Amino acid sequence: MSELITAELVDLDLSAATKDAAARSLAERMVAAHRVTDLDGFLADVAAREAQMPTGLDGGIGIPHCRSEHVNAPTLAFGRSAAGIDFGAADGPADLVFLIAAPAGADDDHLTILSGLARRLMDPEFTAALRAGRDPAAVAALIRGEEPADEPAAEEGTAPEPETETAEAAGSVPFRIVAVTSCPTGIAHTYMAAESLAAAGRAEGVEVTVETQGSGGFKKLDPAVIAAADAVIWAHDVEVRERTRFRGKPLVDVGVKAGINRPAELIAEARRKAERGEIAAVSEAHGGKDSGDGDADRSGADHAHFGVRLRTYLMSGVSYMVPFVAAGGLLIALSFAIGGYETASAKSVADHFVWGEADSWAALLNQIGSAAFAFLVPVLAGYIAYGMADRPALVPGFVGGSIALTVNAGFLGGLVAGLLAGAVVMAIQRVPVHATLRGIMPVLVIPLIASAVVGFLMFIVVGKPIASLQNALTDWLNGLSGSNAVILGVVLGLMMCFDMGGPLNKVAYAFAVGGLADPTDGSLKVMAAVMAAGMVPPLAMALATTVRKKLFTKTERENGRAAWVLGASFITEGAIPFAAADPLRVIPSVMAGGAVTGALSMAFGATLRAPHGGVFVVPLIGEPFLYLLAIAAGTLVATALVVLLKGARRAAQDPAGAAGASGSGDPRVPVVA
Repeated sequence: MSELITAELVDLDLSAATKDAAARSLAERMVAAHRVTDLDGFLADVAAREAQMPTGLDGGIGIPHCRSEHVNAPTLAFGRSAAGIDFGAADGPADLVFLIAAPAGADDDHLTILSGLARRLMDPEFTAALRAGRDPAAVAALIRGEEPADEPAAEEGTAPEPETETAEAAGSVPFRIVAVTSCPTGIAHTYMAAESLAAAGRAEGVEVTVETQGSGGFKKLDPAVIAAADAVIWAHDVEVRERTRFRGKPLVDVGVKAGINRPAELIAEARRKAERGEIAAVSEAHGGKDSGDGDADRSGADHAHFGVRLRTYLMSGVSYMVPFVAAGGLLIALSFAIGGYETASAKSVADHFVWGEADSWAALLNQIGSAAFAFLVPVLAGYIAYGMADRPALVPGFVGGSIALTVNAGFLGGLVAGLLAGAVVMAIQRVPVHATLRGIMPVLVIPLIASAVVGFLMFIVVGKPIASLQNALTDWLNGLSGSNAVILGVVLGLMMCFDMGGPLNKVAYAFAVGGLADPTDGSLKVMAAVMAAGMVPPLAMALATTVRKKLFTKTERENGRAAWVLGASFITEGAIPFAAADPLRVIPSVMAGGAVTGALSMAFGATLRAPHGGVFVVPLIGEPFLYLLAIAAGTLVATALVVLLKGARRAAQDPAGAAGASGSGDPRVPVVA
């Protein structure tokens, strides 16, 4: 297993002013370390998690975190901010920021490591050492736990043994509490709340046993321990699983951050309820908290700027849609390579398939790819709705997306359907209902009502106008020729290279892959221009570090070798480390190269049916040699500009030594205007 954090993932002078900028800065280090494959997709997952509940903690700590399909290995990046960054904590901004990235299928060993860090953040000596550290490698070692331990770690899911003589050993029975802690990702807040409650229990002479839940698995408390408990504390932001185990006990039910920030108060409240004999009515039904803490902790999304939230919703849908596009598009493209474009009109392989005929295999690949493509718009709509209102919104989102296809509203219809479904579900969730109905709301009532409303809107109200707009856009793309096509290529090239995996890049890419759902000559040209331009930034940086090594640091030259493969594979994020180190020179240079490539690709009439693949799908590209020429031209333009600008800066900084500088000393060259 790779190390969780290395010196390259530590920034002791984090200059970001906002939590989004901080997450991006730290995530870029993860991309450079090849731990994250899609920067913007990963940041969308981080933002979605942040929207559920702010990740700031008292004591100057911010812990943005998520599980994501864009993460290769469990990873930590640490940043220390002198000015402080607002992560929504009650006591002010955070100066210690941990970005925690876990793969979508992280195993128990990885989660144990991540939860161990979460627990250690409750130790003032640990955070003081982080604030005093001066060497990134030493700080990384400290975070990895490579300092002498003062005491053995507690077993996950249980309270540590008391350090002093227990009340039971002294002859009296202690007050016993069982607790459940959980957060949406089950990575950080879950374990920090468990540690905080256990520590407060030791201080108060109370026996606290904790069951940690979350989106991962959980180890149940022994039924005998629950039976012997005097009270129960739930500090959670996802539903407590198997709730009825805790029937018949006084219950304190709050959000997970209350468990972290004020555990002693919760223990005192549990004592008071036990003394008064207050027994909670516990069922498997979904219910709210009896304290405002949970709602307050989860209100961050309501205060975010609408544009930020809208982008998060849309990126959620796009990130789930892309695998369908990639799989379906590549299968269809491969089928055309084998059997030609007439493969699209072949009879169903369920009735006509000959094992020894290439045309039958081509038809099979085409029809499998088409089946994957049929999910494109419904998945887009479903997961936009999911990003807005969680699982209850999936059904109306998918239904709305399917109707968008039925009424020929296409990609735009899917966008609108997803937003409508999310909005309708959010509105229904705000309606107060009797406790007896809460259990069936998310699985029956909400999907039923929301699907009916969204279906009505898509069929009767907005579907046909969107279909007309979609047709007009298709006709416009098909009619592009000459200078109009070149201008569109320039715009798409600039968008692909401006933020290299950021929102503008993803908007251009989403525009291109949306056209593949109902491909035309114009939409295939757009897809070709987008992928060609997206390959330019990493290829240009790779070439620049090869031809003018002295202008780049040792680290940048190492990144340059990796950038050859990343660029050839259409992974634009491979240029991010260079842009982060010198944005004023790198970004304009690659934008110019991307604009040249996009314009030439459109002018040459290159087409592409595959949504990804880089040079590996060149045999499937229309006008492949001219297409490669467009990429080469843009790469040369970007390389020449970045070498020229960096050389001019070095000459201005050190006229005498510019010619002989080796560039292998400092890990980063300071950026100057």
